[in-house]
Amino acid sequence: MSAATQSIRAPVDVDTSPKAVNPLNPTGIKPCCACPETKSARDECFLKFGHSVAEHGEQARQCEELVKKHRECMASLGFKV
Repeated sequence: MSAATQSIRAPVDVDTSPKAVNPLNPTGIKPCCACPETKSARDECFLKFGHSVAEHGEQARQCEELVKKHRECMASLGFKV
């Protein structure tokens, strides 16, 4: 293998993604992976009733409490939502 080929290779097992490590989130859970229970319930409600009262009517209000709980969970891990 030539020197040019060796310089192109990236190291294996390098995690370059930013971590959200802070006192509230010491393990660095990423926002996409945080609060899976509340996220799943919120998303299921959105699929069933819609996410916007303006677009989907009053039935979309059923999701407001789930959205609130998910925001509270995210905030408890230090995410600003």
